[in-house]
Amino acid sequence: MLNQFVIVGRLVRDPELHETDNGKKVTNITVAVPRSYKNANGEYETDFIRCTLWAGVAQNTTEYCKKGDLLGVKGRVQTRNVEKDDKPTSVIEMVAEKITFLSNKKAEAD
Repeated sequence: MLNQFVIVGRLVRDPELHETDNGKKVTNITVAVPRSYKNANGEYETDFIRCTLWAGVAQNTTEYCKKGDLLGVKGRVQTRNVEKDDKPTSVIEMVAEKITFLSNKKAEAD
């Protein structure tokens, strides 16, 4: 069986590095990924994919990336259960194993 996921898109906001209670570094990012086809109204829609980054991947991404940067993300999809408004709900997210920095806004402006 295989659980591998690859996306290319732009960061929605600047990443922020956090530390868990047991000292692990983590960053949560959202990547905007435009669809490759038009909807019924003739417009391209965008999917917003939530990604969790751990350890060195989290630290490097936080240090070198900012809102609007183009990233390639390779990882796996996972689900977890959380409580929202006192009701259990399932959250689907991508756990990143590798981030490729494809371009940044500053380089494009130069």
